[in-house]
Amino acid sequence: MSARSDWLDANNAFLTSALAELRSRLTALAEEHHRNDRVVPAMPAAPMPEPHARRGFGGRRHSDDASAAPAVLRLEPAEPPPTAQPTISPAAADPDAHGTGDESGAPADSASTPAVVPDQPALLTLADRLGLTDFERDVVLLCAAVEFDTGLGGLMADALEPQHRYPTFALALAALPDPSWDALSPDGPLRYWGLIHVDPGGPIISSRLTVDERILHYLKGLTYLDDDLAGLLSPLPAASADLLPPSQSAIVESILEALRLRQGTAVPVIQLLGAGEEGKRAVAQAVSARFGAPLLALAADGFPVDDARAETLTRLIRRETALNPFALFIDVRDVERTAPQVPPLGRWLGRTDQLVFLDAADPWPAIDGAVADVGKPTPAEQHAAWSEQLPPAVANAADRLTGQFDFELPTIHRIAAQATARAAASGDGGAPASDAAEQLWQDCLLQARPVMDQLAQRITPLGQWNDIQLPADELELLHEIAAQVEQRSTVYDGYGFRDKLNRGLGISVLFAGQSGTGKTLAAEVLANGLGLLLYRIDLSAVVSKYIGETEKNLRRLFDAADGGGAILFFDEADALFGKRSEVKDSHDRYANIEVNYLLQRMETYRGLAILATNLKSALDTAFVRRLRFIVDFPFPGVSERRKIWENVFPQGLSVDRLDFDRLAGLDLTGGSISNVALNSAFRAAHAGGDVDMPTVLASARVEFRKLDRPIAESEFAWTAPEGSSA
Repeated sequence: MSARSDWLDANNAFLTSALAELRSRLTALAEEHHRNDRVVPAMPAAPMPEPHARRGFGGRRHSDDASAAPAVLRLEPAEPPPTAQPTISPAAADPDAHGTGDESGAPADSASTPAVVPDQPALLTLADRLGLTDFERDVVLLCAAVEFDTGLGGLMADALEPQHRYPTFALALAALPDPSWDALSPDGPLRYWGLIHVDPGGPIISSRLTVDERILHYLKGLTYLDDDLAGLLSPLPAASADLLPPSQSAIVESILEALRLRQGTAVPVIQLLGAGEEGKRAVAQAVSARFGAPLLALAADGFPVDDARAETLTRLIRRETALNPFALFIDVRDVERTAPQVPPLGRWLGRTDQLVFLDAADPWPAIDGAVADVGKPTPAEQHAAWSEQLPPAVANAADRLTGQFDFELPTIHRIAAQATARAAASGDGGAPASDAAEQLWQDCLLQARPVMDQLAQRITPLGQWNDIQLPADELELLHEIAAQVEQRSTVYDGYGFRDKLNRGLGISVLFAGQSGTGKTLAAEVLANGLGLLLYRIDLSAVVSKYIGETEKNLRRLFDAADGGGAILFFDEADALFGKRSEVKDSHDRYANIEVNYLLQRMETYRGLAILATNLKSALDTAFVRRLRFIVDFPFPGVSERRKIWENVFPQGLSVDRLDFDRLAGLDLTGGSISNVALNSAFRAAHAGGDVDMPTVLASARVEFRKLDRPIAESEFAWTAPEGSSA
């Protein structure tokens, strides 16, 4: 038999003995009742007992005294006991008896908390952890007894009043040893912790007392989360110690050292900052595991707004922690500081003595605790993980993956496992190494997509290098940008520049030129050539009139893009990146704060950001200084326009009847030429003919009118050359 089964047998034996003693006391009281042929008065004849000192409470109100917390909440770092098992649900607690537990022991329909096998019966553990006197402990047993033994109801009626076939405080005072009147006071542990409930509407002395259902099951050894917490708390998947890189392991040790210095005092709140989302959870799990406590997630947006409900919930959480110690992980990164949940949540965090990890973007003030900055694994740690986990066929892809993507170790292991599974399934006749590497690259891109798709518009890049027509110098700059993106890992890590630079590791590029000169096409060409995702940033969704909202939107955007695999394309960037204005009022001051934040965030962004503007002169000089490249997109000349006309029509479409020299003479940008080509194709399709010069010139005339350009009819007249069939 398991240790858990042995304890359940011992606990049942204890309850059987305790119930037998209680039955004996009730029987004696009933016999005295019949012998005297009278009803025992509701109040005992003896003088009212003096209040008893409560272990762990000192007779003071719990909400006003932090020392009123159960001592079990003051944890000390230690290796988890060898008997600590993730036995969670009643069904899984004893598989031999129930036969319905799964391997994890967690019920399918509710959150649960792992429990250490106790070393004493549940009733005694309850009394110790919640500071009950012997009388208060016996009151709990009295209320639970009618649930365990239905025959006790009649005996209770015989012992006191015939109409009361249930526990009352009068019965407890008469039947139990060392009675105490203050046991049922509102700030006493029985009612403060919600162990028993008093039926409303009548005298307290004769009202029915019922034991809380959660406590009833606890006395029988069944461990689960209270139903009122099941929707607010949820278990976090256990993290493997192998997925904690050395840099994050060092953070775990620093947190434990900070906690060791506070031994004997309340455990502080640990605020976890930084970009390592999975790393924060792994660090929190590693610390809580050293306390022998599981980690549960608390939904911050579900925390009550009303103070009364928040206090009730706080007591319930503390009670659950006392019965089955656990740590909490609260993600408040996206919780507005002005949200109604924040004040009650902040007050609770300011006085809780529970082990709590707060995942925050910025430190929360007025919280006594430690602060740790948890970043993602270092590039060297990521490279080592890729090299160790990838199958041999694509092991040489570690350099490229490390240079482009910034993943945490669980993500790297997951993607590498997919590549290994594909390699094993293909066997000796598998796909070539180049195909396997391309599939691996696509897996990484898919990992980066979900978050970014919610924040920006993804563009499918179709442009090729031969589609873009620029002067030689500008075209060379585009090729240099692509080369720097590809060689970042070599330069930063191989050559050691990462140790020399603490910012500016990303590549920020400015595309300046009139609308339609090819800025968006150039972004597509880079994304297509590099095999990266391209996202257009909608500035109308980023810039907000509300103070602080723009910075929050930018932070969320850059944090999501920092995972790699994405090129950020800010179109019409001058709307946000304009010159910082002279401060004349509060609006100017906050506008400048937004620009300053953007300048700082651009320097720390590790990817490629492309900023497009029609007004280069409108950009702040401090911002221009921080750009790696500036590419000018001039209005295309005649030779460039001719090449654009030659490449604008799809292959397979007959364009033999077009005079490209004549079309190149039209003063249009590449974007306008694309519009003319498309409109002329629709005209030809409607007429049932081919794309010819009259059709193209007619569409060009429409484009000129749209642009409010002067129209000379002679430019759009067409006379077919002699001998031509046009």
